[in-house]
Amino acid sequence: MVRRASNGADMIERDKSKEVGALAELWPFLKPYRLLVLAALLALTLTATVSLILPMAVRRVVDNFGAEDGAVLDQYFMAALGIAALLAIGTGLRYALVTRLGERVVADIRKAVFDRVIGMSPAFFEGIMTGEVLSRITTDTTLILSVIGSSVSIALRNLLIFVGGLGLMLLTSAKLTGMVLLLVPLVIVPILTMGRKLRKLSRENQDWIANSSGNASEALQSVQTVQAFTHETASRAAFAGVTEQSFDSARRRITTRAAMTVIVIFLVFTGIVGVLWIGANDVRAGTMTAGTLVQFVIYSVMVAGAVAALSEIWGELQRAAGATERLVELLRAEDKVQDPASPVALPRPVRGEIAFENVQFAYPARPDIPALNDFDLNVAPGETIALVGPSGAGKTSVIQMIQRFYDPVGGRITLDGIALSDMARSDFRQELALVPQDPVIFATSARENIRFGRLDASDAEVEEAAKAAAAHDFITALPEGYDTYVGERGVMLSGGQKQRIAIARAILRDAPVLLLDEATSALDAESERAVQTAVEKMARTRTTIIVAHRLATVKKADRIIVMEAGRIVAQGTHEALVAEGGLYARLARLQFTDGEAA
Repeated sequence: MVRRASNGADMIERDKSKEVGALAELWPFLKPYRLLVLAALLALTLTATVSLILPMAVRRVVDNFGAEDGAVLDQYFMAALGIAALLAIGTGLRYALVTRLGERVVADIRKAVFDRVIGMSPAFFEGIMTGEVLSRITTDTTLILSVIGSSVSIALRNLLIFVGGLGLMLLTSAKLTGMVLLLVPLVIVPILTMGRKLRKLSRENQDWIANSSGNASEALQSVQTVQAFTHETASRAAFAGVTEQSFDSARRRITTRAAMTVIVIFLVFTGIVGVLWIGANDVRAGTMTAGTLVQFVIYSVMVAGAVAALSEIWGELQRAAGATERLVELLRAEDKVQDPASPVALPRPVRGEIAFENVQFAYPARPDIPALNDFDLNVAPGETIALVGPSGAGKTSVIQMIQRFYDPVGGRITLDGIALSDMARSDFRQELALVPQDPVIFATSARENIRFGRLDASDAEVEEAAKAAAAHDFITALPEGYDTYVGERGVMLSGGQKQRIAIARAILRDAPVLLLDEATSALDAESERAVQTAVEKMARTRTTIIVAHRLATVKKADRIIVMEAGRIVAQGTHEALVAEGGLYARLARLQFTDGEAA
């Protein structure tokens, strides 16, 4: 996965691989709508055919200007009018079919990309910014919509007009057509040479746009931190720098494309003027009728217009090909954490026995620094253990490994005796409830945020969970109670309120394994006491793993696991560990409240 447009080696490799042929990757999305594609192609062929017939009608009109019988001229005019009506209807039909097809396919692509990305493990997001993923889902799919809904149909129509027009030019006047064909190499050469450069610039431009989106997304999601540290000026400068790079890339792409358009159109129309001059002399000499010359001129203009349109659309197709490649990169991205081909079902009811067997683990972003080192841990069903230790000891890594957000480099982790890697993640994760250190609150109502824990829960069950988490009182005090919209990432709530909603969510899930990662860190003493009571009640009937520093949380655990540098250095009850006088006693003196541990 490529993150930066300035990543030289990756850019070179990708530019070599990127051709308009990449648009073939869209076929799986077009295939379900074959009938719609066929109808659009028929409408497109109809309009192109009618367009090619029109000059013949014009020729008859011109050659019959001097006819004595005015009725013949009227018939030709009526025929031309009928052809024009047919052209209008066909064009409208083509637009409706092709535009609908484009919208449908792009909607499917967006869903497919989101479906793929939402299931990727956290390791995937270590290599790509969320804003860049969003850019691909929005900006890149918009480009594809433009191509499917417009550019491809226009390109095919102009291709038909080019081929058909060239053939009819040959039938109209082989001599003049031969002269026109001599000009073709002059037009093709700049399209091919400048088109290669345009492909590279198009892809680079899309990368810079994605980079700009990623930069903005990161800053806006952390806007309070940015403002708290008066980092606005630096953030503006960083975004401006990336945006200017994007503009500079776009400017070079536009300049190249404009130059290609100028050269092609000038060469084409210069050739047409020369051919017209020769044709006009043939009319004067009587070797060609005026109507034939007019017919040839119309076909020449149509062919020239088709070439000019194709040269312009070529650039659009190249940009869309680049966008398609970027989306296909996401659809084909290999996740480091995969479900087995034949997953083992987790036996129900789940007892909640968890075991780490000689686990070795390092985060993909820092493979040389072990997060867990020869880690062995057995948690009995229904046992409550607390993980303590200094920052970086590996406590949160244990929580993440139990959820199989990452796979160990060595060893294995089991739930009820079955390795996590042998089960489908969605299967065993249903039996886990998590309260993270940084609670995630969604941009919806307080009720729906709690119901996120179990989507089929009733309103009464949601409110019971909120009461157990000491969240009911503050929620009912909100303007619309449980139906109050809490804002993006819960901006309308305090840190403690967010934490209590996250705890209510875990209580509602009612899973046999409860994971608490600093779950009470943002609570005041009164709320903590209420939540602690709820946690203790839950812990009696399920396996509970707590990462905490507060003495009140840790003291009541069945067993305290002391970690340092990814290893277990001591374990036991609070009293036994304090009596040992090791790392736990030192941490207790430094971190725990009221000086009790001292």
